[in-house]
Amino acid sequence: MKRVLFALVAAATVTAPAFADLALATSKNCLACHAVDKKVVGPAYKDVAKKYAGQKDAVDKLTAKVMKGGAGVWGPVPMPANTQVNEAEARKLVTWVLSLK
Repeated sequence: MKRVLFALVAAATVTAPAFADLALATSKNCLACHAVDKKVVGPAYKDVAKKYAGQKDAVDKLTAKVMKGGAGVWGPVPMPANTQVNEAEARKLVTWVLSLK
């Protein structure tokens, strides 16, 4: 498991402080559909950060989307609700995603 997480961090080229949030994203299966720097099923996290940069309500809006799901913003494939993620975890993940450059 450590080797897999290390490989994910190295491949994503994120900084060390972001590792804990990458680990949370990994543990909640977010990386099944997303990656830090490339589109998978859903958008790259860096693209999300770019799209929502400077929007005051971005954390609240995206936290709700993580928990309840959403559709139409990034194309025809909907994002399902993530019932395994509580609000505090969703907010932490969204804050991390929005911090990516």
